[in-house]
Amino acid sequence: MPFLWAVPKDSFVMVPEKLERLRAFLTDLPPKSQALLMREFERALDRGEDATVPNLILGELRKIVRGADEDTAPRTDDPVRLLFAPLEPFLVDGSGPVRPGQIRRQSLSPVWLWLRREGESAETETFETAVASPRLSAAERERAVHRMQAITAEAIANATSGDDRHRLLGRIGTPSVVEDIPSIGAVLKVREALETLNSRLPAMRNFGESQVASATAALNIPSLQTPQSLPFALSTIMNRLTSPWQIIRLAISIAASDDEVRIAGTPFGVAVTMAIQDMSRLVGALRDDIRHGRFDDTASHLKTLHDSVRGLRTELDIRPDSSWGRQLSSIRAEISNVLQSEIDSVPGRVRRLLRQRPEKDITVNSRVDETEVEEAAALIDFVAICRNYAGELAINEVTLRTYSDLQQYIEKATEALVESLRASDARTRPFRSAQVAVAIRFCEVMFGPDYASLMKKAAEIAQTGERKATRAG
Repeated sequence: MPFLWAVPKDSFVMVPEKLERLRAFLTDLPPKSQALLMREFERALDRGEDATVPNLILGELRKIVRGADEDTAPRTDDPVRLLFAPLEPFLVDGSGPVRPGQIRRQSLSPVWLWLRREGESAETETFETAVASPRLSAAERERAVHRMQAITAEAIANATSGDDRHRLLGRIGTPSVVEDIPSIGAVLKVREALETLNSRLPAMRNFGESQVASATAALNIPSLQTPQSLPFALSTIMNRLTSPWQIIRLAISIAASDDEVRIAGTPFGVAVTMAIQDMSRLVGALRDDIRHGRFDDTASHLKTLHDSVRGLRTELDIRPDSSWGRQLSSIRAEISNVLQSEIDSVPGRVRRLLRQRPEKDITVNSRVDETEVEEAAALIDFVAICRNYAGELAINEVTLRTYSDLQQYIEKATEALVESLRASDARTRPFRSAQVAVAIRFCEVMFGPDYASLMKKAAEIAQTGERKATRAG
């Protein structure tokens, strides 16, 4: 539908009437047109184009395909949700790369559309009718779901193994969907084995020797040892770990060695690949948060990355020139680049807020930008957090230098600003007081509440002394 691309983005801030017209239009489209439209928008997301229009249209199409409005409570008879329920622990949002043991959530709708359209159209219609029946008991519904999951797994296996598989898969969806299709079939095929594994796993906070042994025993299920299913079995274990990178201990135990060559020679070498790719994905999340000024999760991200890098470097014998070694070095370099550019910018932002302006530059309308103040305070805290993890993340020098510079500058600037209050007049006093309040805010972040309280009292004394001197004059 080419006209949808030409609609200005502002018009997609939909009022209810426009949204209803859009839903009606999409609902009236034939199933093939709906599938085509979904594929086109998913390809647009894969190409990195603006997500405003695709996300809106895809959201509405997925509601139509599921036959349920997301504004209502989840339906227990939703056929898509029931069919793909075993995939839920492995689903990730977004259209970017995924590691072994993960599936893109957005791939489910195209696969469902393919099943309805040509994969297993008769069986799909029977399944939808069955689960929608109010007379169906819970046990009968469960049997119908399990039967459809087995049918779907077989249909996917046939589609991915035939001579015309490339043409067929291309009709199902975008390259990212095609990449996910074998994984979807693999999980549905070993659904019962994954449920058994999950029930056998012990509680695991720290993945020590006894827990590694228990997990190894629980994994002793032949259907989970194949190259297609093993990553999902390992993901099931990772989802139970406080520190998912510790999954490498399972690979070390299986290989009876920390040597990367021996570990890579076992099927469980994929565990190391999964840990490294998880780190890479987290670096991307950290980069996006910093770029958009979101620092709420920075401490958590940095601790996870620090512990992961240190764990892999200390528990594995990884050669710098090996594939894993190069990936790890690349991740450390990327973390360093992401953090260093932001750390370098902090002193300049603090100086702009705390520098003493000449009296001639201060007017009654001079103000301090509170948004900029909070951003700078968050950045000061960011530098302090980075200092705790600087060694493993290859930012030691820049972090220590910047932290020391900030300490010295904030301390001296605060004292100077407090002193400037004594000489301020009625015109300059409001702005000088505002700057002192900013300096005290930064002192609280850098030195703690006790020092900030001390400087606040000094500022109050300076203002009181100035007022007394004025009255005495």
